[in-house]
Amino acid sequence: MHLIASAPDLNKVIKDSKSFTARQLVDMLEKRGADVVLKQLRFEKLAHKQESDYQVWQEGSHPQQIQNDDMMWQKLEYIHNNPVERGYIDDPLHWRYSSARNYAGQAGLIDVVTDWMQL
Repeated sequence: MHLIASAPDLNKVIKDSKSFTARQLVDMLEKRGADVVLKQLRFEKLAHKQESDYQVWQEGSHPQQIQNDDMMWQKLEYIHNNPVERGYIDDPLHWRYSSARNYAGQAGLIDVVTDWMQL
């Protein structure tokens, strides 16, 4: 997952979000009896991680501070075009979880600040 975010304690927000979503996903998979997926997530778990049975998210994050408007646009373009580059879709606007829709003036699934230059 790629995102551009800001928070007073961003590391904690990201950690809490990953923990919450992993728990929700594992609970749902267990409830539905998705044993093949759960087996894969168990296989991916790093040996030193004793507090959980599954590895849902990659370890760590790779934060970069946005230095200027050019860098912000470069990151947005990368994020918007990532599903295209992976071959999932032909147009960034077709990825329903992308903020590309918001930037194109279309409704997105979540609220996105697109006028960040005014902040």
